[in-house]
Parts: sequence; structure tokens; C-alpha cells
Amino acid sequence: MSGLYNRYVMPRVVSCLCGTEEISAQRAKVVPAADGVVLEVGIGPGHNLGFYDRERVSRVIGLDPVREMTALGARRFASSPVPVEVVEAPAEDMPLDDGSVDTVLLTYTACTIPDTASAVAEMRRVLKPGGRLLFCEHGRSRDEGVARWQDRVNPLWSRLAGGCNINRNIAGALEEGGFEVVSMENYYLKPMPRIVGYHYLGSARAR
Repeated sequence: MSGLYNRYVMPRVVSCLCGTEEISAQRAKVVPAADGVVLEVGIGPGHNLGFYDRERVSRVIGLDPVREMTALGARRFASSPVPVEVVEAPAEDMPLDDGSVDTVLLTYTACTIPDTASAVAEMRRVLKPGGRLLFCEHGRSRDEGVARWQDRVNPLWSRLAGGCNINRNIAGALEEGGFEVVSMENYYLKPMPRIVGYHYLGSARAR
């Protein structure tokens, strides 16, 4: 039953949660800044597609290992304002050439990647010199009390939420992977509970 739940039920639950008005408003803060050839890591059902600036983006490569997630976005992909190609592959092993994309976009994805370090290394590899990584993620709070609760709750949360981890230090993972965070905002997104609503939004460049 757990396999069927993760395969058929969880993708719909995640798609619904990631398409709320509050989450869409966060996407709108970062996606329009993408330009050139964009690699969207964890494109899922395509919630970001409506926020791309068609004057700046030549095409989007949407990477996702879960076919059931991308299948939910068939209509969005068909009506996308920018050319989009969906590639079924994990972030830890991207079938892309070195230095082949201008922008890497990471939105509400880093929490579920099994091997974050390998994935960040791949993002750095495929990004052109001078390219940017744009991110909007939830993760580990800088408030120690909240972070302790995130650590306590995360094992159960991850099992129930399809592998989502609420205690990952997003900025730390990028910096450890060879990126320099150029700009970043941190905030709690209301009305989400603090343990799941601490946000990282900004941009980074490869060092």
C-alpha cells in the first residue's frame, strides 16, 4: 500500500500543496529572473511555467525523476509560454553537457533530493561560467528553538510527505557545493507552521 500511495496519491497531494496561492506568490518572486536556457530541477507538474518571462527565456529543460509528477502537468506543458523539454532523470545524474545552461532554477525541490551534495555538484557542472542559480526553498530555520523541533519532527514528516525534509540548510548546501550566495532573503511564510515555513529565496553563482 505504501508503494501505491507514494506513486499515485502522494504526487497529487504534493502538486496541490505546491500550487497554493501563497506558494505561487513566492515562485513569482524568483522565476521571472531566469534567462537563456533554463534548467528547472524538479519541474514536477510545471507550476513555474506561467511565471517565466518569454522575452528572456529561450527554452526550459525540466528535470524530474518521477513520471507520475510530470504527468500531472500535461496541460501546463502543452500550453507553456516558453519552449519546454521534460527530461526524466535524477538531479544527482543529469544527462546534460558541461556548461550547457544559463540559469538553474530550484524551487521547492531541494528538500526531496536524496543526495543533495551530488545534485548541487551537477548543477554547478552544467551551469555556464557566469550563469546563475536561482532558488526558492523551505528548510532549516536559523532560530535554534525552531530548528530543534524540525530535527525532532523530520523523520516522521519525511515518511509522510514523500521524502520532503524540513531541516536542510539550503544556503549551506549550495556553499558547500561550490556556489557563492549573492543575494538571499530568509523569512517564515504565513500561514504555514514555522517548522515547515522557513524560506530561503535568492541567487547564487559558482565560485
